[in-house]
Order: sequence, then C-alpha cells, then structure tokens
Amino acid sequence: MARVSQAHLDARRRQILDGAAVCFARNGFHATSMQDVLKEVDLSAGAVYRYFSGKEELIGAIVEEVLGQVRDGFEEAARSTPPPPPDLLLSSVLGRILATKESVTVDGQPALPRLVVQVWTETLRNDRLAALLSEGYGAVGEAWTRIVEAYQDAGTLPSDVPAEHMARTMMAAAMGFLAQQALFGPAPAEILRDGVRALMSMRDAADTR
Repeated sequence: MARVSQAHLDARRRQILDGAAVCFARNGFHATSMQDVLKEVDLSAGAVYRYFSGKEELIGAIVEEVLGQVRDGFEEAARSTPPPPPDLLLSSVLGRILATKESVTVDGQPALPRLVVQVWTETLRNDRLAALLSEGYGAVGEAWTRIVEAYQDAGTLPSDVPAEHMARTMMAAAMGFLAQQALFGPAPAEILRDGVRALMSMRDAADTR
C-alpha cells in the first residue's frame, strides 16, 4: 500500500475543519450532526473519524485554532519595539485573521464571525470550551497588557490608568467588531482602524473654545 504523505494528511484535516466550520456557523453546534459534516466535506465516516473522534473534538479543534491565531497575532505585536498604535494594531491583526479564513463562507459571508459568536454561546454550557476560551482570552490579555505597558513607557498612553483596564477595553473593541460582522454582515477592518483612530484623536471640549 502506498504511503500517504504528511501533506496529504494535513490537507485532509484542513478540509474537514473548514467543512465543519461552515456547518457550525450555518446551523450552530447543536443543530449540526456528524452526518451534516460528512455531507459537507464529501467524505466517508471512516475518513473523518480517522482525524476526529466526534463533534466535540471537532469543535475543540476549531476553537483552539481560532484562539491560537488571535493570540499569535497580538503576541507578535507585543514583541515589536515600539508596538504599532492601537488603531493599526487592531485592524492589522483582525484583518489577517479574517483573511486566513476568507475562503470559508456561509451564504457568501465569512463564516468566522458567526462561528466566534457560536463559540461564545457554547462556552456557557460546555466546561471544556469555557476552559479553552478562558485560557486563550488570558493569553491575549497578557499580550495586550504588555503592549499597553509599552505605550505607557513611551509616554503615548497615560500611566495613571492600569494597563489591564486599557487592554480589556481594546480587546472589547476587537470582540465587538467580530460580533457586529456576525450580526450585520462583513465589514473591512479599516472601519475599525478609522474609528479607533478618530476616537484616539478626540479633544476635550475646553480645548476647542
């Protein structure tokens, strides 16, 4: 029997993950069965179960992958000296994440934002996913805190506000932008960039008199 290459194995795993992501984003985790996934990826049960034991493992793999991409993007920025300003940082990281998943669509719309919202909901009842999300959120939070501390050291952000508070606020902007895409349709990351930039340049009313 011919030996299957690692490249082939990786491509098949990618095919299954992308197909499952489409199913989950379309109908949610509970309304999606493994039969739905098999139909989407056009593979036999044996071919899919070679990689994943079932739906729960598929969900976990997708969650870990998405969180890993977010974490890696912000950790890379945290290593920059100095890091890019928040408007560019948020838009560039989110833009890259969305671009890596742009081929995975549901009804012509990117599946990732809808999938993210599904994950948030599922963590309310699934302790394993909740732990994964908490770990990923904590890692991203640590990276963002280091970024804010670098801003403070450079004098571009005030030092009288805890770095963790500003980090959580900027993370909320990123999470909210993804939620908006899931609810109202896709929007380019440049919208977030421009909005954050405008808010950053806001002047006190007393200065305009």
